[in-house]
Amino acid sequence: MIRVFIVAASPLARSGLQNLLADRGVEVVGGTPDVESLAGLLTDAGADALVMDTSGGNFESLLDFLASSALPSEIPVVVLAGNSPPGWPNEALRNGIRAVLPVDVSSDQLAATLQAVTAGLLVLHPAEIGAVLPAATRSSRSLSELAETLTRREREVLQMLAAGLANKEIASRLNISDHTAKFHVASILGKLGATTRTEAVTVGIRRGLLLL
Repeated sequence: MIRVFIVAASPLARSGLQNLLADRGVEVVGGTPDVESLAGLLTDAGADALVMDTSGGNFESLLDFLASSALPSEIPVVVLAGNSPPGWPNEALRNGIRAVLPVDVSSDQLAATLQAVTAGLLVLHPAEIGAVLPAATRSSRSLSELAETLTRREREVLQMLAAGLANKEIASRLNISDHTAKFHVASILGKLGATTRTEAVTVGIRRGLLLL
């Protein structure tokens, strides 16, 4: 049973969160309308996690409070943020918040988040990932972002990989040694960020590097 303390300016919001967590293996052990009154209440409640509703928009004051207190190091903090300003989720994580979720989070998602943060994990809703880790929203690198583009010979070898040729067959067709063919294949995999020949071909097709 996870013991949770709720911070929400509105009594209705506190009640709504309590109802959301009902029958989810979570016990709400207390609540308060603001972070300033947390100190004594939180200690007495013996909570395992803290859920903060910031739908009122007090984002900057919350960050100021967290930066000046030891609270994030003492208890996992889950923030429900609505219409937060750009970059705010990133700042929240830097100040020790363990999870940032939308205010309309489902009961399953909130319960799972509490399980995760009390186990020492960090949680982000998919909607917030782009703001915190922009690169994580890209499925793969575009050709222009590759550290090095493929040479003409490497494109030839990639085309042969797509045809299913082995290194020896590639070497024979290009009149090069087996070692050189193997070197080209390794270079292609490295440049395309692939771990297998099949993956390299798949990336090559997606990037328009292969003639089908």
